[in-house]
Amino acid sequence: MNTGTPVPDSYYERIDEHRYKPTAHAGGAWDPDEQHFSPLGGLVVHAIDRHLAARPDTGLVPARISYDILGRLALDECEIRVDTVRPGRTIELIEAVVLITGRPVVRARAWLLAAVDTSAVAAGPDDRLAPPEALTPWPMTSVWPGGYIASLDVRPLAPPAPGRTTAWISTRVDLVAGEPSSTLASYLALVDTANGIAVRQPPTAWMYPNVDLTVHLHRQPEGHWTGLDTTVTFGPTGQGLTSTVLHDLNGPVGHAQQILTVRPMPHR
Repeated sequence: MNTGTPVPDSYYERIDEHRYKPTAHAGGAWDPDEQHFSPLGGLVVHAIDRHLAARPDTGLVPARISYDILGRLALDECEIRVDTVRPGRTIELIEAVVLITGRPVVRARAWLLAAVDTSAVAAGPDDRLAPPEALTPWPMTSVWPGGYIASLDVRPLAPPAPGRTTAWISTRVDLVAGEPSSTLASYLALVDTANGIAVRQPPTAWMYPNVDLTVHLHRQPEGHWTGLDTTVTFGPTGQGLTSTVLHDLNGPVGHAQQILTVRPMPHR
């Protein structure tokens, strides 16, 4: 319903030190009254960044972040609590818990590792994706509803195929109103989109939401484009897997995995 109230150019507005209010831009694809997990995943990293900024710099960098989605992500104010689970000089584990109406809905853990110059031995697949500037935008809203999907600039390298798509994703919407976000937080705020770009079955007939997201990084992403080279697999007993090679304009940066619960859409 259009109330005539302008929507802020951000996914969230800060309420206080630990609480945030989602805007209509955070609206979900499976249910517009829920939050899409993608911007919430970025907000978690934003909260972790603030936690780390409040102490002396250790020089550690995030190498893995895993999210477990514990329940319904209502489009309501959320609280994020961050703690250090395992402190260390070269390896550290951080935990963030997202609460809505006092109930934990997301539990995330981030491993931070020491930054060491390993450029002399750096090696691995380094194929770069075709740059997004020359690609034609794809209206992802033709497949998915919701404010988050409507906020995206999606540029596939080829027409999306069932279970297989490679695309660049960006947005002009800030993560938190009036606050700068780190490149990593802004990058990860788009990664959960992977499960929606490579549609294997129409979401009007089948449900396949992810219950987690795990991201491994072998280097820190740069720039404002998130590259997703995504494959979606459905198994025979109700489980699925969305696997993505993550890119920035300089090449691969890591991998993301999402486990799916696959089931027919209930008849109305």
